[in-house]
Amino acid sequence: MQDRRVICMDASGAPHGWSRELRALGWEVEAVTDFVAAELVVQQRPALVGLIVATALDSAECSRIDKFLQRHGSMAWVGAFDAASIATPACRELIVNHLFDHHTLPVDAHRLSLTLGHARGHAALLRSVPAQEAAHYGDMVGGTSEAARELAAQVRRVAKVEAPVLLIGESGSGKELAAQMIHRLSSRAALPFVPVNCGAIPATLIQSELFGHERGAFTGATRERRGLIEAASGGTLFLDEIGDLPRDLQINLLRFLQEGTINRVGSARPTHIDARVIAATNIDLDHAVAQGNFREDLFYRLNVLSLRVPPLRERREDIQALAEHVFEKFATEKSPRLKGFSDRAVAAMRAYPWPGNVRELINRVRRAMVMAQGRLITPADLGLDAGPETQPFEALEAARTRAEQKAIALSLRSAGKNVSLAAKHLGVSRMTLYRLMAKHGMTERDGLFGDGRRSDDND
Repeated sequence: MQDRRVICMDASGAPHGWSRELRALGWEVEAVTDFVAAELVVQQRPALVGLIVATALDSAECSRIDKFLQRHGSMAWVGAFDAASIATPACRELIVNHLFDHHTLPVDAHRLSLTLGHARGHAALLRSVPAQEAAHYGDMVGGTSEAARELAAQVRRVAKVEAPVLLIGESGSGKELAAQMIHRLSSRAALPFVPVNCGAIPATLIQSELFGHERGAFTGATRERRGLIEAASGGTLFLDEIGDLPRDLQINLLRFLQEGTINRVGSARPTHIDARVIAATNIDLDHAVAQGNFREDLFYRLNVLSLRVPPLRERREDIQALAEHVFEKFATEKSPRLKGFSDRAVAAMRAYPWPGNVRELINRVRRAMVMAQGRLITPADLGLDAGPETQPFEALEAARTRAEQKAIALSLRSAGKNVSLAAKHLGVSRMTLYRLMAKHGMTERDGLFGDGRRSDDND
């Protein structure tokens, strides 16, 4: 009977004969009448499918249901509402964003049973994602914080549609992992996922890399070559650091989004490409549009569905789980006597602002696993010497700024003032590093600020 169990959150306050009829049709109906009880049931005895029943819905009640369904998006939900509620914008938005299907009250039990059966089957398919893919999903989510759960629910929702997605978040926050999961949960999962870092390709090559070229199109083009957009045909094209795309190429990308065609360099013949586009940025594209650095029409084409990937400092309750996941994933790199993290190391990780986000955490943990000499990783092994009990109080944004400055300065010095090499060490594009340097008033001269101060003068 477990397979045919449905959790019914009935906020209508009216008895419904179809509840008894559903049981007669083989469903185990577990009915609750408020959100507190519903939370307990879903957490303690989860099911594949749920049913929301409500009447006379106003915007406040729709908002409560919306938040509840965001937290429990792994279940397939069906709604049953009165006609007046369905006519309201808030209820229609709720249906579109969260529900597998819906019925208008009064509902026929046999029709409802069929819908619940389809929803249960769909939820079962989603849960049958191979273990390897589930591990990637864990990499992205990295814990159980509200921010992580909300992101996971949003990923599942946008994966079901074909519209372009814009991922917004800081460098290292996990935007590519989010894009990978959207692809894996979509109908295109069996076809290519092609990532493109728009900030890492030299400006002289980017048009040929993206759109391909014909033989003889330019010196050195000895044969025709498919571009990265064409390589993604049938699957998903991930355009990372889209804000770094040169403006003269933005019109070509816009044409592809509008018409679904590209022209190879040296060819006047359009080539049709069926690829879903997911873009990502760590800059404010609204500001870039206002400054004339990014086309407004392209921005609106990309920004159909937007997801914010939260920085690690907004997910502090996930930090320990993420660190332990990295520890297990790279266990072959550590000494057999190393067993895990000390309490002081966990406290130091939770107190640190993580300017490089998840990417920085992965790098620090892997380095500590190699360098640690004791049985437990210490704050010093992680490069976080000051624990929270000895570290003076500092506003979060100030701490983040200070950490960014030091990380950039150290990378520039270790790279011999080579910005490209320093950017590689930091795991960001060269253009992103230049923006961060400008933000902090830093030059390439051994990590100095514009006024000659060293980045560590205030230490």
